[in-house]
Amino acid sequence: MFLIINKLLELSDLFFIPFCHAPNKGSYSTVPDLAGKVNEASVLVLVISIVLLAVVTFFMIYFAVKYRASKNPVSKKVKESLWLEITWTVIPTILVFIIFYVGWENFISMRRTPDNSMPVKVVARMWSWSFEYENGLKSDLLRVPVGRPVKLSITSTDVIHSLFIPELRLKEDAVPGMVTSMWLFSDRQGEYDILCAEYCGQRHSYMMSKVIAMEPDEFSAWYESSDKKADAPADVASILDDHGCLDCHSTDGSVIVGPTFKGIYGRKTIVISNGKEQELVADDVYLKRAILYPDKDIVKDYPEGMPSFEGEISEEELKLIIEYLKGLK
Repeated sequence: MFLIINKLLELSDLFFIPFCHAPNKGSYSTVPDLAGKVNEASVLVLVISIVLLAVVTFFMIYFAVKYRASKNPVSKKVKESLWLEITWTVIPTILVFIIFYVGWENFISMRRTPDNSMPVKVVARMWSWSFEYENGLKSDLLRVPVGRPVKLSITSTDVIHSLFIPELRLKEDAVPGMVTSMWLFSDRQGEYDILCAEYCGQRHSYMMSKVIAMEPDEFSAWYESSDKKADAPADVASILDDHGCLDCHSTDGSVIVGPTFKGIYGRKTIVISNGKEQELVADDVYLKRAILYPDKDIVKDYPEGMPSFEGEISEEELKLIIEYLKGLK
């Protein structure tokens, strides 16, 4: 039975080689090929399902023809077959255990992070991804070195999201107040799409990023040069982009999810505070409060759900944002 299954698994090359090839891991020769394992498990289930469908369909047609009413006008009592019943019970049970074994083996490989993996913290929020490296560098793209495993520690600041990298066959939930993890490995340069696989609100389909696999020397150069700039004041555009502000607020007057930034400073705004409506002027105090404690004053006719940025945005960044909003007429 296992010899037959191994032969069937070889068919995975025909289905999946155009999408994912076996990696050449160099010094990381013990790193499992996760994508290949997922492909093999998928082909195994597909082949078993096709074989069972063919067998069931064959006997269904065979018995329908053999025992049709014109040939058997009077029904006959059919004696039960103990061995037949044992056979159609034991074979499916064996197949289920084979599928379980393959799935369990793959699950263990996905849970065991290889030694010397590079740690990266992933923060999900409506509707963007943020990736933070050991040196404090933050990016909206996940840059990784070719030939080295990368461990992702994943969390969310608002609702449940799901980090999904289809080409690498990887997916892990991002849960508020909880850290989940997964690891990835790329053996070649390239870009892989990152999607959110858990519906998370109005702009769920816009929650996209990329994995950029870079040669080790190229990655080191980027990592070190970015590290040197880490202490430099960030421009407003990068601050807004890093924190996902422009996913919900436009700068041209159009409405996305939240109020537009255009002309916001000095504007009279009706908000709901503790269940009561009141009119406030969008001055420095209001804007700072709206960024750090957005659930305190909800702008009327707009949905709740903006995450708090307390502890995530520095005082200097707050000043830069407010000064930017003052000039956005």
